[in-house]
Amino acid sequence: MTVKIFERDDIQDFLKVLSGLDNDRGNPRVKQIVHRIMSDLFKAIDDLNITPDEYWTGIAWLNEIGATTQAGLISPGLGLDHFLDERLDAIDAALGIDNPTPRTIEGPLYVAGAPESIGFARLDDGQDENGHTLIMHGTVYGSDGKPLPGAKVEVWHCDTRGFYSHFDPTGKQAPFNMRRTIITDDNGRYKFRSIVPNGYGVPPGSPTEKCLSALGRHGQRPAHIHFFISHDEHRKLTTQINIEGDPLINDDFAYATRDGLVPPVIERTDEASIRANGLDHPFAEIVFDIRLTALIDGVDNQVNEQRQRAAA
Repeated sequence: MTVKIFERDDIQDFLKVLSGLDNDRGNPRVKQIVHRIMSDLFKAIDDLNITPDEYWTGIAWLNEIGATTQAGLISPGLGLDHFLDERLDAIDAALGIDNPTPRTIEGPLYVAGAPESIGFARLDDGQDENGHTLIMHGTVYGSDGKPLPGAKVEVWHCDTRGFYSHFDPTGKQAPFNMRRTIITDDNGRYKFRSIVPNGYGVPPGSPTEKCLSALGRHGQRPAHIHFFISHDEHRKLTTQINIEGDPLINDDFAYATRDGLVPPVIERTDEASIRANGLDHPFAEIVFDIRLTALIDGVDNQVNEQRQRAAA
């Protein structure tokens, strides 16, 4: 038997009451959003005949997500972060703004306060025995197409086990391992030494994995390196690059892979390159130039300052 009550006048009135649309107190924007979300949820329960058991299973899962602080992990896993990027792209397109360096998702594992240096930094502490040395460098360009001195390049990535410092369950990594802030030099250049990261998966048995498994999906990410790039006269860019050749580049559970963000990885084995970088062994090299965009009427229209981020 099919029973639907969503369209009843009393239910529609109830939605207005629960979202505060029947009073002049509170926040009008919050009311608008809550009314829409709750209306959609009520209608879904009606249309899909969601049972009380199914509903309370969902509530229990939400409690697990909160208890394990994995909201920032399931958000990209369900495509929400990518959808927000697509909307920002569409808004920029409507404004006639081109993004030569694509934006992509931040992820949940940024930590504020990484050590700062000018031009060059070493990210890793040399303790990862499986690490293959990586030299990555490039030039940050301003909206006028010229190299941009003084831009802030924040970079972070995981180790070969797939763990990030400050979130490493083994406690093996020192604070800010593989996290640095590099200020571009007088020629707009940045450079760092680190190791080639591996990909990683969501925690086994976690509520995020349970959800993805129920959808017939995996929770694995390809190897990648995160960036924030900012400058007072430009919009902040949130992006990440994938490591070329990773088999999951086009099968990322977080949907972060985008055209233009898979730069070539060049294996350097010649003595000249090795010596020029102060090394005594072969290394991988990635060149990645970054192009920022101008403020909109003096304002960064895409910054998300309200997001909760970890701080050391």
